[in-house]
Amino acid sequence: MSCGWCGSVIQSGLPFCAHCGRRTDARLDTAQSCVTCGSAIRPELDTFCAACGASLEAPEAAPATKVVAKTLPFTAKRAESTTRIAVLDEQGEVKRTIAMDQPEMTVGRGACDLAFEDDQYLSPIHARLVVREGTLFVRDLGSCNRTWVFIDGPYSLADTDVLLIGSQILEFQRLGTPAAPRADADGTRRVGSLTPVPDIARLSQLRADGSVRDSQYLAQGRTITIGRDAGDWTFPYDQTMSGRHAELREVDGAFILHDLGSRNGVGVAVRGERALKVGQRVLLGDQVLRVESV
Repeated sequence: MSCGWCGSVIQSGLPFCAHCGRRTDARLDTAQSCVTCGSAIRPELDTFCAACGASLEAPEAAPATKVVAKTLPFTAKRAESTTRIAVLDEQGEVKRTIAMDQPEMTVGRGACDLAFEDDQYLSPIHARLVVREGTLFVRDLGSCNRTWVFIDGPYSLADTDVLLIGSQILEFQRLGTPAAPRADADGTRRVGSLTPVPDIARLSQLRADGSVRDSQYLAQGRTITIGRDAGDWTFPYDQTMSGRHAELREVDGAFILHDLGSRNGVGVAVRGERALKVGQRVLLGDQVLRVESV
């Protein structure tokens, strides 16, 4: 018989051609082409191409590429803390910026992490800045002149809050419910100043020794404006106070303090630990710090 592939005469019944090596029991019309050399092949019967020897088995699927997160090389700059504090000058411009490379930083005139040796208004160890769970806090450490945080929106006063408006230190106090008028021991009724509504709070101007110089009494529904030139309580001798500096308004029993766009802001003395926001300013001694990032 003749080989159906190469035409050579071969012995009948042999499964392969002795000349070309192809199978003799397969039909030529079902042949396919080898992807390597183009010769006719029968992949359902043969394992290798008889012409070039290429494997006719389907290639195994390439293993899935495993995505591995790339670890960045260490640099001191990358390890640096993102909490940054700016020291401002008298015009509000940045003099220098400090990066907090530790979770805590002390500020003062003495041996502190951030020291201002020539600032006579700072206590030796004045305050501490702490970063905890992504938030920056400030704590006054019993300083002589307090630590002040400038408000950046309406602020609800708490009893005994101390305020810095211009160069005036003002203390807010709740007075409680006024006592009802009562008669003297012999039955005589006492006469007092006529007021439209009872006073429930007081704002007192403090001297350096803590004594009270002047006061404004606050009643329900009352609003007072504080300024150098205009308002209910004026301080014409205080050049650090704006013409209309701040407003204190009673709302549903709460006294809300507003900064009226003043040049020097309105500060509230820190009691305990106070959270700070980015952009907020803090006054310690004669130094103004601003939170740049946390």
